[in-house]
Amino acid sequence: MLAVARKTSLAPALGLGQRAASAIALKYSNAVYGAALAKSPQVLNKVHSELATISTTIAQDPGLTTFIQNPTLSANERKAGLDTIYSRLEGPKKEPVSEITKNLLGVLSENGRLGETQGVIEGFNELVGKYRGELNVVVTSAALLPKDVLSRLETALKQSQAGQKAKVLKVANKVNPTVLGGLVVDFGDKTIDLSVQSRVTKLNTVLQRLYSYSVSV
Repeated sequence: MLAVARKTSLAPALGLGQRAASAIALKYSNAVYGAALAKSPQVLNKVHSELATISTTIAQDPGLTTFIQNPTLSANERKAGLDTIYSRLEGPKKEPVSEITKNLLGVLSENGRLGETQGVIEGFNELVGKYRGELNVVVTSAALLPKDVLSRLETALKQSQAGQKAKVLKVANKVNPTVLGGLVVDFGDKTIDLSVQSRVTKLNTVLQRLYSYSVSV
């Protein structure tokens, strides 16, 4: 069983950024990671694989996306939705789903926190990555970066203190047009914001302060 208290609150935590969502879901991530590793490295690998499948399934199925983001569903509706997810995990071979994965989703459902599922999985993946000596780096840009740029960035990251400690360095490029230009680099619990949007935001803050000062005098 996961060492997570069961609550009756149905308040969803939607619209939060990746970091915020992971912070809220951290206790669940730690609980499922600790429970799986306590069993064996093999169980940890199985749960990791199952959660990866859940993440992909939810992302590709609009119906399941709606399901996990609706905290007002009845107990029967939540059970039906979870049964659908378990069926996808079992696949054609009907391989049993681990009790740890089932318990995680059950606790999230009872606590009205199914909307945090992706955040929980992200946090879990970070813990597994650390356990395996991996450093996962997410580079967010306004458009896909050319392969040669990613290659140079990866080389630079390998020479960093964090990169030298890692056994494996994985770099993923995500696209977010709101950054306008430049890069936002996430690795571990650190964020390096080199985006144009960040500079624009800082400039707007300065201008607002100047305007407020001019009005007051």
